[in-house]
Amino acid sequence: AGDLAEIKAKLERNPADHQARFDLALAYVGAGQREEAVDELLELVRRNRTWNEDAARKQLVTLFEAFGATDPLTLSGRRRLSSLLFA
Repeated sequence: AGDLAEIKAKLERNPADHQARFDLALAYVGAGQREEAVDELLELVRRNRTWNEDAARKQLVTLFEAFGATDPLTLSGRRRLSSLLFA
């Protein structure tokens, strides 16, 4: 929880800090907060799709594979990702 608070504070100070947003998403995954992790990664894709060689998109794909193809979060996350990529 301490790491989450630190990363959130860092991101609040600078919302354009892509590394902090990515780190927050990974911290959410570690804390079992899957929806929050997906939301942060999607926000990162929205802000800068190609940041760090598509790191956010690649991490989303990895999460979706781990969640399973029929998981509701995978289904909604993939739809949201597609709308960002193909809009």
